[in-house]
Amino acid sequence: MGLSMSELPKDFLSKSLNRIQPSPTIAITGKARDLKAAGRDVIGLAAGEPDFDTPENIKEAAIAAIRRGETKYTAVEGIPQLRAAIAAKFKRENHLDYKPSQTFVSPGGKAIIFNALMATLNPGDEVIVPAPYWVSYPDIALLAGGKPVVVETRLEDGFRLTPAALAAAITPKTKWLIFNQPSNPTGACYSRDQLKALTDVLLKHPQVWVLTDDMYEHLVFGGFQFSTIAEVEPKLYERTLTMNGVSKAYAMTGWRIGYCAGPEPLIKAMAKLQSQSATNAASISQWASVEALNGPQDFIPGFQKLFEERRDLVVSMLNQSAGIECPRPEGAFYVYPSIRGLIGKKTPGGKAILTDEDFAGELLEAEGVAVVHGAAFGLSPFFRVSYATANAVLEDACRRIQRFCASLT
Repeated sequence: MGLSMSELPKDFLSKSLNRIQPSPTIAITGKARDLKAAGRDVIGLAAGEPDFDTPENIKEAAIAAIRRGETKYTAVEGIPQLRAAIAAKFKRENHLDYKPSQTFVSPGGKAIIFNALMATLNPGDEVIVPAPYWVSYPDIALLAGGKPVVVETRLEDGFRLTPAALAAAITPKTKWLIFNQPSNPTGACYSRDQLKALTDVLLKHPQVWVLTDDMYEHLVFGGFQFSTIAEVEPKLYERTLTMNGVSKAYAMTGWRIGYCAGPEPLIKAMAKLQSQSATNAASISQWASVEALNGPQDFIPGFQKLFEERRDLVVSMLNQSAGIECPRPEGAFYVYPSIRGLIGKKTPGGKAILTDEDFAGELLEAEGVAVVHGAAFGLSPFFRVSYATANAVLEDACRRIQRFCASLT
């Protein structure tokens, strides 16, 4: 008979594992899936996954690769064809000159962050993480032995990191700033001028490196022009790791391909680490990603238009909910509404809503809508909705949220 976790020998699990928590977004998505399997009528708005299918040309490229026998181990850093495609993408879309030897491929974007921080952090090194943040940033820093320094942003500032807040957070121990835009979970974007104001601060602190997570780069609305940090300030090129992936823009979440480019010594250090962990990303997924980056990009505006329509639908309906204030983001496929107006209220059954976790839990129980509470992203009282699903489903979910909010007294 196997042992349960509670029966493991004392001190069997590592102390580093105790520093982190399971991913809240994955946990809530799993709970919603389990409730559905048990027969509950549940709408899941927790997962950050486009509902579109991977484009046909990309799928066909993967099938062709299988038929060619491209099913062996690859170089740790990625196949040469994909590394060349990554360098060409950065030149074409971001005006950044990288050699293929400065690029790196991993099994998902999360592995880029893991490799970079594990390869560079020593005990006591600080990592600045603006909040709200993607749930994995601080935990990966903790696992690597670093210290996350969380800098809260404000709804009133559009959830954007201000130059003054960045400057105040930097110390002699700061090694990295993790910077994500369009933001998961808020959808916040930064104009070129707003980025320049931040890079002006970073230029004064040569010990600080930047990991810029551009995963939602192509999902911007209303004519917004995306820029990335090393593009805005070339003087930061030598201490910036520019990260991206195929999961969001190309609807390839399950293919598990993240990529980045940066200084070659850092790339080699990350490859050294990956050589002792995943070795390489899946060969077939890499060939599919070559087609994604080099092939037609004409479907992306259609994706953008659909996501923009969904954003407008969700923002409008949530703002009609009692006690909710939902800002209108410029990118990604999330909204991050405030529930300040609901804190302290009670459900019809008498349960008090004291936190955003209470709100999310009672909403799931009462109306079968799964959202992620704001505390998971480091800023309360808010919750995150992923609107990467059909309009009819979103309308149903928002009506349920409206009904739940109206029931609170």
